[in-house]
Amino acid sequence: MRWEDITMGLFLYEDMAATIEDRALAHLQVVMMAKLRRGEGFQFSWRGDGSAGSAPLTTVWVHPGAKVGFEYESAQPPELSRQWIDRLSEAAYSAAGLHLLPEEKPVLAASA
Repeated sequence: MRWEDITMGLFLYEDMAATIEDRALAHLQVVMMAKLRRGEGFQFSWRGDGSAGSAPLTTVWVHPGAKVGFEYESAQPPELSRQWIDRLSEAAYSAAGLHLLPEEKPVLAASA
């Protein structure tokens, strides 16, 4: 993927906003909304620039009564990865809480 093809969205929480790449945001939305539909609160942490890098860390407690929103730059919904959703869901149930994990690309087996 080329840099100019990357679209950035916003995760909105109460009076805060975090810039997160659209594809990652869509995966986070699936996980968050599933937990909120079940009435579950959870911890969500992100880096100030929406990456998994070394920017300042923000952590919030997301609960069913919170104002949560998702805004996307792209009009086209991204393709979702079941494996990425599962990994994010596992993180959401961990003591560390939900946080952005990089998508693991499938490894292609070398042909013999």
